[in-house]
Amino acid sequence: MRDPESDRRSDIKPGGRTFAVDLDGDEVRMSYTFFRGENANFLPKREAMRQANALSDKVLAGWMPAAPIIDGETTIVAFGSCFAGHISRYLNALGFDVATKRDDTAYVSKLGDGIVNVFAIRQQFEWAWENKVPQVDLWHGFKAEEFGYDEAVRRKTRELFDKADVFIITLGLSEVWYDEPTGEVFWRAVPYDKYDPARHKFRVASSAETLTHLRAVYDLIRAHRPGAAIVFTVSPIPLSATFRPVSCITANSASKALLRAAVDELYREKSPTDDRLFYFPAYEVVTQCFEHAFTEDFRHPYLHVLDVNMKAFERYFCATGMTDEALADVYQEARRIDRALGQDGADLLSDVMEQARVTWGALSNANIISTESPDKAARKEEARRLRLEAKAERIAQRDARRRPSTE
Repeated sequence: MRDPESDRRSDIKPGGRTFAVDLDGDEVRMSYTFFRGENANFLPKREAMRQANALSDKVLAGWMPAAPIIDGETTIVAFGSCFAGHISRYLNALGFDVATKRDDTAYVSKLGDGIVNVFAIRQQFEWAWENKVPQVDLWHGFKAEEFGYDEAVRRKTRELFDKADVFIITLGLSEVWYDEPTGEVFWRAVPYDKYDPARHKFRVASSAETLTHLRAVYDLIRAHRPGAAIVFTVSPIPLSATFRPVSCITANSASKALLRAAVDELYREKSPTDDRLFYFPAYEVVTQCFEHAFTEDFRHPYLHVLDVNMKAFERYFCATGMTDEALADVYQEARRIDRALGQDGADLLSDVMEQARVTWGALSNANIISTESPDKAARKEEARRLRLEAKAERIAQRDARRRPSTE
């Protein structure tokens, strides 16, 4: 370990001494040329990312809550881009109270993974809590169907927000279409039959305005639900196309970087005095933990990769009793599949996809592993039994809360 006092000794010249650092099991010599502070965390080697504890130690470290914040009494609202949709389904299957999964009225429920830019996300909070209505028609669904500014929908959205104990908000992209006369931004693109080149324009949101809108979302939640937890995530799914005159790959890098930087700045600004603000690194789990994370469309992660994200969120945010060992098992199995995907052979790939289909088709918590020791299989079965019992208890608690009181 480095001796901090050494940096303060006047007789040590730059480059004159070195100290040893344990870097993923290898001793590496570092010079005292530059002061590195008290929190120097070095980039792991490729081999280190294959270790069972890599997910927790190399990616999630420093971001997770000290104890789970979601239990059977917690009401969850999740919307934004893809991760919000996935985590909604996953937590709902575990028996947690995901308000946006049991509602079919609010737009944050009906289009929970389609409100993807910071302008659109802010619009929902301002509409619900402050009755701020856009001046022109901006909101359209996946098939360009119009979503109007219905008062009943607004009241339902406010009801969801008013009861939320945890907000999970996923940011998707920085490229936006907007109405030039008003400056207001569309949820998505402009429907073809409504496009007016004289007023409908395209641009990339700046880093400053992205941060401004995130601050506004944060401030609205703190004003109306001061005790609620806020979990921001960034979607790992790349742009399917860019409207810029550059390659989609490079435009996507810029789009994600803008979002990730804004979330990080907000977190650094607010977290020292707010222990209910979190960032969950779903983006980094997908893009940094696997060598073959995406399917052939180069956009959507394989289901075993998504499963790692879901299980990691459960381990640290949810009171289900999931252990570090169980999460490490999930990660190791996903890495095994990742290695198989890097090999030739249709049979291997077919087997991998069938395992993922069964796992995600049922949204079960069991992991299909081709070879297991009896002890490991017994531990997994016991863990599954305990989690099913906990799920049943959470569902009972949730149902009891929904029943009208007879007293």
